Amino acid sequence: MKAENHTVVSEFIFQGFSSFHEHKLTLFAVFLTLYLLTLAGNIIIVTIISIDHHLHTPMYFFLAMLSTSETLYTLVIVPRMLSSLAGLSRPISLAACATQMFLFITLAINNCFLLTVMGYDRYVAICNPLRYTVTMNKRVCARLVWGACSIGLLVATIQISSVFSLPFCDREVAHYFCDIRPVMKLSCADTTTHDIINFLVSSLVIVVPMGLVFISYVLIISTILKIASAEGRKKAFATCASHLTVVIVHYGCASFAYLKPTSKNMTDQDQLISVTYTVFTPLLNPVVYTLRNKEVKDALHRAIGKKTLA
Repeated sequence: MKAENHTVVSEFIFQGFSSFHEHKLTLFAVFLTLYLLTLAGNIIIVTIISIDHHLHTPMYFFLAMLSTSETLYTLVIVPRMLSSLAGLSRPISLAACATQMFLFITLAINNCFLLTVMGYDRYVAICNPLRYTVTMNKRVCARLVWGACSIGLLVATIQISSVFSLPFCDREVAHYFCDIRPVMKLSCADTTTHDIINFLVSSLVIVVPMGLVFISYVLIISTILKIASAEGRKKAFATCASHLTVVIVHYGCASFAYLKPTSKNMTDQDQLISVTYTVFTPLLNPVVYTLRNKEVKDALHRAIGKKTLA
């Protein structure tokens, strides 16, 4: 094969929402509002869990970790996206792009496995309630959270090494952040092997935790159905409803985005899917856990009541 001379690419430019040019200000206003709501909601959840001793349980410890991870996740992507929509788009160096991709992958996978850990917590609470406090002690909870983060770091390292070992010929990323597929499409080299690695890794980090959550809920539901009283069954289902809602939306979006066949061009549909899991899904967590969770709502009322009395 004849060798070709290529210009060395030292930075990338995001095309962003070029197809929606006439609606950029509207998108900016909508995404900024959602972003601020996400930050406020997650900060409130972490603060309430920290100050209210009624919520010092494994379930809410994991929720606080998930909220923290979701907050960092949006901070990595959304500010640059908003600056692009506001017409302040600027090039991003390869190092900065690699850093953004590394943090995005780490936090996204961390979120996936934290949801799995929360499913396991619900399984122990409902299926083995008498051993719950022994099984889910502080050391176990800390190890589970560290395990979720470690998997994210390991996978991100593998992915970044794979993507940024490629030579790049083009500098225009058909996206609004450094995601794996759009960046790989800028390479001069054959990316078939890298595409296979990316698909296998994506499949593992989505299908494995999703499968574990599914197994947890099969066991949970079978246990709940054996409860004699209707009130007991209702209470048991209520403790799982919020988590199950977040799980369905989170894994649904992730599966649709990363397990579908690769397209030659980054379509508008692909970008809208990305918006779903980078802007809307992080907001779902605080909304579901504040509107549908009685214990969190009670904690909020107690905190507001104390402020009012003070």
